[in-house]
Amino acid sequence: MKANIKQIESTNQPKPFVKWIGGKRSIINELLQRLPKQINNYYEPFVGGGALFFEIYNTVNHSYLSDLNVDLIVTYNTIKSEPKKLIELLSKHKKNHDEEGYYYKIRAMQNLKDPVENSARFIYLMKTCFNGLYRVNKNNEFNTPIGSYKDPNICDKKNILAVTQALKYATIKYQDFTKITPQRGDFVYFDPPYHPTSEDSFTKYLSTGFSEKDQTRLRDFALELIKSGVNVMISNSDAEFIIDIYKKNFNINRVSAPRVVNCKSDKRQSVYEILIRNF
Repeated sequence: MKANIKQIESTNQPKPFVKWIGGKRSIINELLQRLPKQINNYYEPFVGGGALFFEIYNTVNHSYLSDLNVDLIVTYNTIKSEPKKLIELLSKHKKNHDEEGYYYKIRAMQNLKDPVENSARFIYLMKTCFNGLYRVNKNNEFNTPIGSYKDPNICDKKNILAVTQALKYATIKYQDFTKITPQRGDFVYFDPPYHPTSEDSFTKYLSTGFSEKDQTRLRDFALELIKSGVNVMISNSDAEFIIDIYKKNFNINRVSAPRVVNCKSDKRQSVYEILIRNF
C-alpha cells in the first residue's frame, strides 16, 4: 500500500455508519495483516458496512464500492453528496423515536422517492431494529422488528461527516460483483453472503439469497481476475463446501470471529470463518 498519498480534510477516523450482519470490524486486524504489500486501486463488490474500506481508503489510489442492496448503495451516495440534509432528517427521527409506534410507522414507508429521505429511513431502521439485522420478505420489504435500545445513536453527525470525506475517494455503484473491472496491481476484497454452516445460520439479507451456484460463480470470477494480475481476498464461512471449491487454487486461513446474530445470548460465541487469498 502507498502511505499518506492523500491530504485528508477530516481528522476523524470514519467507521461503518450502520451495524451490518457479517461486518468485519471484529476481525479487522486479521484482514489488515493479510493485505497485499502494494495496492493500486481497491474494489469491494459486497461492500456492506465497509469496515476494511474505512481503514485503508487513504492509502490507495481510488476505491470502487458496490453492492446489490439498493437501500445501502443509495445511502452511501447520499452520505457522499448530501450529508447535511441527511443529518437534519436523522435528527428528526432521533427526536421522534420515543413516540409509540414511530418505528413501525417509518418501517411501513416503502419505496420513498426522495433518496435522502430513503437514506435517513434506512439508517434509522438499522440503528433501532433488532440486532441491526437487515431482513426483507418475499416482496422485498424490510420486516425486522424493533430492538431494545435505551439510547440508540441514530444521528452520528461526527461520523457521517467523516464518512463523507472518505467517500470523496470512492466510486459507488449498484451492480453485481461480476461487473467490476480491476486491473493488474489492484486489490479486490469479496465479502459475499456466507454459505450456511447450520440450520440457524443467517446468510440471507436479500430476497434472492446467495446459492451454491453463486458461490461457485464467485470462485470462477476470482480465478479470472487472478489471471489478469489482480490480488484477491475472500471471506466466507468455515464450511466444507466453501473449502472444497477453493482448496485447489487458493491459500486458506481460519480466523475466529464473534457471532452476534443469534437471538439467544448464550449462543453468541466466537466461530471460525475463513480468509481465502491468491497471494
